[in-house]
Formats: sequence, structure tokens, C-alpha cells
Amino acid sequence: MATFKFDHIHLRSPSPEDTAAFYERMFDAEVIRSTQSGKPRVDMNLCGQMVFIARVGPDDGIADAPQQPHMGLEHLGLIVTGIDDVVAELKTKGAEFTMEPTTIRPGTRIAFLRGPEDVSIELVDRNA
Repeated sequence: MATFKFDHIHLRSPSPEDTAAFYERMFDAEVIRSTQSGKPRVDMNLCGQMVFIARVGPDDGIADAPQQPHMGLEHLGLIVTGIDDVVAELKTKGAEFTMEPTTIRPGTRIAFLRGPEDVSIELVDRNA
């Protein structure tokens, strides 16, 4: 059987710089700027995963983000420790939470916040 390794996530945004700035400010993502075919390119390393941010405009025929919950890739999940303190810190940075910290089972608490282009981001504390 073939061996697979995770390579990247691809986001589409009308403003890749603003999108990258959000992830950098909220989660300390490493923003990587380069050029591709003579055009600016913005990628980022988010918690060890590569995320490519492609610019899209109103004439590109791209649909709006679906409403949560929906079929397919529904959200990103990030592990944290001390979720209540993490949520409080992210709120000071302007994060908008769609679910406050909630215990889903003993020892596991989650929260959700809204990212650019309505990307849903889950914080998971498995040591709560």
C-alpha cells in the first residue's frame, strides 16, 4: 500500500495578507511570502502544517463559505493547554468566539472561533 503524508491546506481569500495576519496574530503562525509566476504568494506554517492562501476576487466565480455545520471539511482543530486562559488572551486580540469553552467529556474542553472567510477554528484542551 502507498504511504501518505500530510502536505498542506489551501485557503482562498480576497486578502491573503489580512488572512495571514489573523493567523499570525492569533496563533503565532509563521507567514511566508514569495512569488509564483511573477505574482505575490502568501503561505504560512500553522502549528507545523503548511497553509497556502490563494487570492480570489469577485469575478473569480468562487462561492461564499458555507454555513456551519456543513458536509465536507468543516473546521480546523488546534490543541491548546489551559483553554480558558487561551480564550481570554485571544479575545484581547479581537477573536470572535462562536462557542465558549465547553466540557464535552471528562478531561476534554473545546471552544470555537471564527477565522477570516468564516473558517471555523476549534481549540481542544485534552488535559482540562
